[in-house]
Amino acid sequence: MSILGTRVERREDPRLLTVGGIYGDDLREPALDGALHVTFVRSPMAHARITSIDTEQAAAAPGVVAVVTGADVDLPPFAPDAGISGMPPAAMGRPHLATDVVRYVGEAVAAVLTETPAQGEDAAELVEVDYDPLDAVVDVGEALRDENLVFADAGTNLVGATEEAGDALFEGCEVVVRREIENQRVAPVPLEGRAAACAWDGDKATFWLSNQNAQACRDALMANMGLSQEQVRVITPDVGGGFGAKIGVESEAALLAWLAKRVGRPTRWSENRGENLIGMTHGRAQRQVVTIGGGRDGTIQAYRLEIVQDVGAYPRMGAFLPFFTKMMASGVYDIPAVECSAKAVVTNTTPIGAYRGAGRPEATAAIERAVDLFAAEIGADPAEVRRANLIKPEQFPYRTPGGLVYDTGEYIAALDAVLDSADYRALRAEQAARRESGAVKQLGLGLACYVEITAPNNTEGETGHVEIRPDGSALVLTGSSPHGQGHWTSYAMLVSERLGIDLDRIEVVHGDTDRIPNGVGTMGSRSLQLGGSAVHRAAQDVWEKGRKLAAEMIEIDEADLEISDGRWAVRGTPGVSVSWAELAERAGAEGLAADVHFTEDSPSFPFGTHLAVVEVDVETGKVDYLRHITVDDAGRILNPVLTEGQRHGGIAQGAAQALLEEAGYDADGNPLNANLADYAIITAAELPSFELLTMETPTDLNPLGAKGIGEAGTIGSTPAVQNAVVDALSHLGIRHVDMPTTPQRVWAAINQA
Repeated sequence: MSILGTRVERREDPRLLTVGGIYGDDLREPALDGALHVTFVRSPMAHARITSIDTEQAAAAPGVVAVVTGADVDLPPFAPDAGISGMPPAAMGRPHLATDVVRYVGEAVAAVLTETPAQGEDAAELVEVDYDPLDAVVDVGEALRDENLVFADAGTNLVGATEEAGDALFEGCEVVVRREIENQRVAPVPLEGRAAACAWDGDKATFWLSNQNAQACRDALMANMGLSQEQVRVITPDVGGGFGAKIGVESEAALLAWLAKRVGRPTRWSENRGENLIGMTHGRAQRQVVTIGGGRDGTIQAYRLEIVQDVGAYPRMGAFLPFFTKMMASGVYDIPAVECSAKAVVTNTTPIGAYRGAGRPEATAAIERAVDLFAAEIGADPAEVRRANLIKPEQFPYRTPGGLVYDTGEYIAALDAVLDSADYRALRAEQAARRESGAVKQLGLGLACYVEITAPNNTEGETGHVEIRPDGSALVLTGSSPHGQGHWTSYAMLVSERLGIDLDRIEVVHGDTDRIPNGVGTMGSRSLQLGGSAVHRAAQDVWEKGRKLAAEMIEIDEADLEISDGRWAVRGTPGVSVSWAELAERAGAEGLAADVHFTEDSPSFPFGTHLAVVEVDVETGKVDYLRHITVDDAGRILNPVLTEGQRHGGIAQGAAQALLEEAGYDADGNPLNANLADYAIITAAELPSFELLTMETPTDLNPLGAKGIGEAGTIGSTPAVQNAVVDALSHLGIRHVDMPTTPQRVWAAINQA
């Protein structure tokens, strides 16, 4: 019986649940003995000139070894990341420490090195910085006007723009609906914030980084410090969550090597939660305008999406996010005419980066709200409008108006499965009864059909190495980088399935650039389809080498051999066999191993349907989240335990954006929720038990038939929950409520209606 597709418990968990993980702040490496703790002095102002920095009192404080400002640092700033229309202005580079101007609350202006963390907190308060306030640019509409500039030398707040849409798109449409939508800024809030440490050994720097892609981090550090690959090693310890916000290198972490070299001692840094909420990149932050047109029979004929992306103070991944949104604009629908335009602007706020889904959830949120608006305008059931316009199975592979090719899909089957499981007709009947009776608590049903692109950087591929050790156990090296997904379990399953080695005798290693110099990392739901396929192919290569060696040792034809109980045995004569340990000895110095770099010809496209059921108290605006029924089809499932874990986490995060989360600023750029007392992350108390339905539509793009699942739940759940809240209020004439649909916002909408 195959182990693939079965419910194998996570091999990572016994250690995590007993002795615990080793995270950035837990590191006790000998190389870090005597490490100094780095505390950053951060700007309390969103936009200001730095007129002076006085470090004298701080330098004299107990335990202080050094205080460093931007004027001391001779490293080049990090260049802006690529945007939607090329490279942003070079003037928008990100310094390690601000020198002349601060551009958001939380930007680091000085670093204090102390013997203990507590001494650092005390000394940082003694650094005196004089600021000359400048007008803050907070709203993207204001940023577009270029009246106040975040970067005066750039001459504009515009980071990039795509071509504007034309006016003829909706000619011939009986119905056209237009709406501005806010896809609000959110904070990733991983359990572990940002953390790093650095030690020098001669001219080689070793970094310990809480990150999602060790090799890319190494390359960025090399470039920034002017070092060769042999002079930089990055090691990834246990990572307490990333959600996209730990892709790449933070300027604070990059500074550690320079500081360690300056003082001649190792350095380390772990941020507190307040720093995390204002310093780690945020996500989403798009202002969208959707326009949808079609016939009164429910046929959608045209769709336009206009995007203004808030990039924050420095162009990072946020500058590129509209590209993914534009790419996925038409979603799961067969719409003849689709247009999308985008602009990206800097503001005096925390920079925007990747956050679970990175541009794809924003596309789904827009089209799914648009479909509901269209259905409400023509008086049709939103489920029937979706069914009428979904791409049909016989249309696959399907080329979208934007030029993507969706590999496989059963969109109508996913919709019907969710509607049947939820008993949609009964729910609508209950909703009608509550409306008729004038009940205080009204029922809302929200649908979202989605498709997403996974492994969008498919051509970069991923590396996998499998080798048999002398004792017959297996070692797996992978360029993928887990931060909660269960890579050890899934990759061990693939090796065990092919080589017959027990799971407990398979070690999976990641995140050490000396041991794994080539790799891409984990983002974009790419790990199993690329990293897993690389490991699968490497295991197959080892299997073939092992069979050849076994045939030589037993003196029999290769075709007559099979793996039985973890040994190569003669078919029908299991007593004649050799072990993997014996084969490893026979292989000698050459070893019994294989390396594979696997790439896909194109990305894969998971899909699904979500139905959320909510209750809204029309007197108070309070929303109760009652049910959530989903199909999340990610191709062939390797391990349902891991898949369900990803779906649970994704649905919860997506629903949290719809109901609770928002990283806001006042008009002066001051954060409104810089701690977890003010920033409302969701808890189990606000969540129902998710009803997960199973569908598997394999892809032929990789040997596993797998698509990504890490972000799918997030993409489908957000618009489903938002649509449900609006649906509960639609009989009052309400057509839209921006996220988060907090009681205050819902109550205000009811009263305005």
